[in-house]
Amino acid sequence: MSDVVEKTLTALPSLLSLDSQPGSAKLSSNSKLGNLITELTSKHEEEKLIQRELLLIKEQVSSPNTTMMKELMVRAIYCEMLGYGVSFSYIHAIKLAQQGNVLEKRVGYLAVSLFLNEGHELLLLLVNTVLKDLQSTNLIEVCMALTVVSQMFPKDMIPAILPLVEEKLNHPKEIIRRKAVLALYKFYLIAPNQVQHIHNKFRKALCDKDPGVMSASLHIYLQLIQENPEGYKDLAPSFVTILKQVVGGKLPMDFNYHSVPAPWLQIHLLRILSLLGKNDQSTSEIMYDILDESLRRAEMNHNITYAILYECVKCIYTIHPKSDLLEKAAKCIGNFVLSPKINLKYLGEMRKQDSSQIIPP
Repeated sequence: MSDVVEKTLTALPSLLSLDSQPGSAKLSSNSKLGNLITELTSKHEEEKLIQRELLLIKEQVSSPNTTMMKELMVRAIYCEMLGYGVSFSYIHAIKLAQQGNVLEKRVGYLAVSLFLNEGHELLLLLVNTVLKDLQSTNLIEVCMALTVVSQMFPKDMIPAILPLVEEKLNHPKEIIRRKAVLALYKFYLIAPNQVQHIHNKFRKALCDKDPGVMSASLHIYLQLIQENPEGYKDLAPSFVTILKQVVGGKLPMDFNYHSVPAPWLQIHLLRILSLLGKNDQSTSEIMYDILDESLRRAEMNHNITYAILYECVKCIYTIHPKSDLLEKAAKCIGNFVLSPKINLKYLGEMRKQDSSQIIPP
């Protein structure tokens, strides 16, 4: 989930618990909507409460003098999340994203991303707003625009904003560069032919000095390499170097999880190396040392290290085989099979079938 959406969803409970402002006394009868719903004892009571709430929200958002559109939109989001239709508020969410201050715009963008899908006809009304915000000097507005672009954007309108998104790959702020990479990844998923010309910029993102930008580019490369491994063999040394830095703890502590250095980044890189080294002895030989080190370092008794070990073993059995690595992978599989944890036993049995098909060199 994107940063903006995640933080806004985290703020929903506090926004819902705001004391009613002048002109909004009818909403939930001075009580907190969230608390009212949790106190209900039947689905029928919930439906009655939400339908009444929706009528009041519809009345308020249609008023030209309303001064609490942000709070009304948050309530509409809450009702939508509970499964009740709030289609009357869709156009108001777009207007809030277009016309509000920064906080109101944030809520508007969030509401649009939750209410609409990529094929919704109202989404076209947001294109000009996104274009304007991408050119804004306000960092927050640029972030919000890139976030909504990376989540949902009309396929036919990609050419209109593609140059602006490409431009953000050179932005001095790393968060903007990272979100631009994720937006381009989204474009590649829905319209790959429209981003074929910027593969060199993907390579630049892979070498970005900020680990967040680099890790975002791995999503793109995993997809690209799955489709055409031969076209990216020359990048194998770069991926090996990145994995060495990750395993060696060279990344900031923020990337650690339970003292494990950037585990999800390790998993991504191992999957990429597995694809590049398959049926290729020369490329596989570049990977042997780092795979050995990954196996050695991922020996903590924690679920996330089991995930790394699993991907590492899978990679060893996929690339051109090496005897000592196969022995260590087999030992790891044995530990999985003998584990009292059912999930680990299952993983061990899956990889044990692969090991029986490997002929050591």
